Amino acid sequence: MNNKANGQGQKEKVQGILGGQCVSATSVLVLCLLLAAPAKAQKAYAITGGKVHTVSGEVMEGGTVVIQGGKITAVGQGVRVPGGAQVINARGMHVYPGVFDAVSQMGLVEIGQGANATVDTNEIGDFNPQIVAAAAIHPSSEHIPVNRAAGVTHAVSVPGQGGGRIGGQASLIHLDGWVTEEMLVKRSIAMAVNWPSLGGGGGGFGGGFGGFGQQARRPFTEVKAEYDRRVNELSDWLDRARHYAQALEKGAKEKYDRDLKLEALVPVVRGQTPVLVFANTDRDMKNAIEYCEKQKLKLILAGGRQAWKIKDLLKQKNIPVILQETQALPQNEDEPYDQPYSAPAQLHAAGVKFAMATFAGGNSEVNSFGLPQEAGQAVAFGLPHDVALKAITLNPAQFFGVGDQLGSLETGKIANVIVTTGDLLEVNSVVRYVFVAGQLTSLENKHTKLYEKYRARP
Repeated sequence: MNNKANGQGQKEKVQGILGGQCVSATSVLVLCLLLAAPAKAQKAYAITGGKVHTVSGEVMEGGTVVIQGGKITAVGQGVRVPGGAQVINARGMHVYPGVFDAVSQMGLVEIGQGANATVDTNEIGDFNPQIVAAAAIHPSSEHIPVNRAAGVTHAVSVPGQGGGRIGGQASLIHLDGWVTEEMLVKRSIAMAVNWPSLGGGGGGFGGGFGGFGQQARRPFTEVKAEYDRRVNELSDWLDRARHYAQALEKGAKEKYDRDLKLEALVPVVRGQTPVLVFANTDRDMKNAIEYCEKQKLKLILAGGRQAWKIKDLLKQKNIPVILQETQALPQNEDEPYDQPYSAPAQLHAAGVKFAMATFAGGNSEVNSFGLPQEAGQAVAFGLPHDVALKAITLNPAQFFGVGDQLGSLETGKIANVIVTTGDLLEVNSVVRYVFVAGQLTSLENKHTKLYEKYRARP
């Protein structure tokens, strides 16, 4: 439908709503704005001649990707280009699905240090399941276009990382949109839980995602007593949520008071929403796996610094893991210097399915743009290239239940597509085109503006 026809349809709809009824001035203003606003055009595109990395299937030389109505409508060699489509010649370049940062604080942090008013990651209190990241995301954040220009087209923004015990609900967003509602792919995609740590003598809840002894050492009996208390408190919340769910199903609404925290936990105890559990030591991860199995929770492990130590258990239980950055120092003095680099390859060899994410935010800037190079570092230490590519595209989409919408170049999926000058995982490759939800998106950002500004300096 063209804009003129759509505008006529809106006019008829407004006339039908008014129908001679008395409405408020505010309602009239909103309706007038509706009439004045043209429909957002859904332009067709054809990316031709590039090396197409579908991720879910073969790599095609000289392939074509067709985008219409925000979706991928055709992928292959010899695909017909629709009439009127804007053609992008990708000869000599590579075409990929957009990069997926599976754990970030995108839109929640602007200036990590010294400007607390720009940080909206944690809520007061230890148990905040009712908090939703989408409610605090800032669409005009300067970090969003910077990361988008590096090929990151969508990300899971997670509240409460390393903060309270239940941090809140993570939201999956596109990295483009005037308002949060335009950016949302899924408002509540996982519940963030910081697992209490027994590792490193720390004993702190969360402690930097299951920490490695950030706190002063204490007697193990004291640490264990605190750990048990905190696990019991978590169990109490889950039990109350189950009772609340039963009241919702069978009881009369007038017989119980609405509780937003328990209401938010209902999809979790029903197994509809996964728990994104932050843990790093092998002991903490084992405890979290055992607990979630007993509670019948759908588990995704996040952090996983020592996941390589329990790789057989992860394979046996079919537990997905989202790993932190590979370009890091070993956590323990007796670990090999290259342990963070080689851990993904070790997990792959054991048959463990994993994704990779930046976990960016908190006291650092939001650096999702380095995610492809984190995956490339793992390739240099034994991880197959195609597996590394899946770890930042298709695997996280499947973990969060949106593999039918994102993560690969397939017909019917959301058109989050990038075109690069070279191998995505190589640091010297440059992103030339970015499509978010089928729209060709600007690569301009604060970095490019400053570059042009100072390049033109006399």
